[in-house]
Amino acid sequence: MLVMVDSSFASSFGRLTGFKRQLFKSDNSVIFILSEAEPRQYKIEARHEISEQKLANIVGIIPGKSKKNEYVIFSGHYDHLGIGKPVNGDSIYNGANDDAAGTTAVIMLAKYFKTLGNNERTLVFAAFTAEEVGGFGSQYFSRQFDAKQVMAMFNIEMIGTDSKWGNNSAYITGYEKTDMGKILEKNLQGTAFTFYPDPYPGQQLFYRSDNATLARLGVPAHTISTSKMDSEPNYHKVSDEISTLNMDNMAAVIKAIALSSKSIVDGKDTPSRVNVDALR
Repeated sequence: MLVMVDSSFASSFGRLTGFKRQLFKSDNSVIFILSEAEPRQYKIEARHEISEQKLANIVGIIPGKSKKNEYVIFSGHYDHLGIGKPVNGDSIYNGANDDAAGTTAVIMLAKYFKTLGNNERTLVFAAFTAEEVGGFGSQYFSRQFDAKQVMAMFNIEMIGTDSKWGNNSAYITGYEKTDMGKILEKNLQGTAFTFYPDPYPGQQLFYRSDNATLARLGVPAHTISTSKMDSEPNYHKVSDEISTLNMDNMAAVIKAIALSSKSIVDGKDTPSRVNVDALR
């Protein structure tokens, strides 16, 4: 199958080909081509050079006190786009928001819960590799668990800028698929922070980040983000640098995740499962 992609989508072509790898796996009969117009004749020649690249997820665990075999996962991805074509002399795609912000949150949450030392469920903190090239790190990670034992997953993606609602707010992808968002809201009552449903449903964000593999297995696995996906100025650009981040709001998001997850970490609340049949 040949999929023609209009050249107006050139900036997103890399991600589109990543979707292709996720959707069609190793099916080489599906080919994406970037073109200004549909050609009348086709001649395709492909050559592949395959080399092994050693990649690794980084994982930390705080064992639970009374429910050791029930897991709550906090995650983000530490990879980005690497080095690309120079823009005004800058060729390094730092990925400060996407997703150093998320991995920072994971580290801070690990420190917070370790200091408390009273988690009843086992907490897993994961920094994933290879999200930008198809989510391979999280796919491998997810296969190491019995999905029935994973009670919730907080995947944290691009929280370094303020959301469309301003400060003290973030959104949850796939909000309507479980009651996890309602639990988080309940735990935040009396604070200034608000979690909202994903305002960009057309972009299918629930299926585009590292929560997707476990969500497809029924786990209430959601991504928390503040990124304005319709207007984020530094998304996948060399300009995604630390100077563009709103540190105060980022700290507020991390604090909100810590507070809102507490009843799940304590084993007092268990979010409903994703309806796997509805995803097919």
